[in-house]
Amino acid sequence: MAEVEQAPAADAEEQAKLAADGGAAAAGAADDAPDTFEPSAVYEPVVSLPEVEVKTFEEEEEEVLKMRCKLYCFSEKMLDRGTGKKEWNNKGHGDVKILKHRETQRYRMLMRHEQTMKLIMNQVIDPRITMIPNAGNDRSWVWSAWDFSSGELEELCLAAKFSTPEVAQEFRAVFDRAQAEMAALTAGGGGPPGAG
Repeated sequence: MAEVEQAPAADAEEQAKLAADGGAAAAGAADDAPDTFEPSAVYEPVVSLPEVEVKTFEEEEEEVLKMRCKLYCFSEKMLDRGTGKKEWNNKGHGDVKILKHRETQRYRMLMRHEQTMKLIMNQVIDPRITMIPNAGNDRSWVWSAWDFSSGELEELCLAAKFSTPEVAQEFRAVFDRAQAEMAALTAGGGGPPGAG
C-alpha cells in the first residue's frame, strides 16, 4: 500500500511540473500570437476650420524654368545698418522660377524659401539687367535688379548658386531668351525677336 500512496504523490509532482511548463508554454504561445488589438479611439477636433484656397498669384503664368539654387544678397546685416559694411548674406534656398504671363507675355523671376515658402525674390526680367559670372565660381551668377519680394520696391545685388556649371549655363540661356523677348516687348515689337 505504501507504493500505491507514493504514486499519487509522484503524479501530483508531475502534474505540478506540467502545469508550470504548460503555463510557460501558454505564455510563449501568447507572445508568438499576432497582436490583434486595434485601437478604436476617435478624437473629434475642438475647433473645425474651413478649408481656405491659397493663391500664389502664379496661376495666370506659365512656368518656363524651375531649378534649385541658393540665393545670396550683397547687403548690410541688421546690426551693421548705416555703417556701409556690406557682405554676402544667404537669403535661402529653393526653386528659382522664370515665369511668363499668359496674357501680357511678360517675364519675371520668382523664388520662395524651401521650408517656409516665404517669397525671397520677385523681379521683372528687365532688359537692362546685366548678369555676370561670380568671381572664381562657374556655378553662380551675380546681377543687380529691382526686387519686390519684401513688399516694397528696392534695388538688390543678388547671386544665385547652382549645383553644377551645366545647370548654371542652362539657367543663363533661359534668362537671356526671356530678356530678349522682354526687350522686344518694351521696344514695341509685340513679340519675340525673329517672329516678324
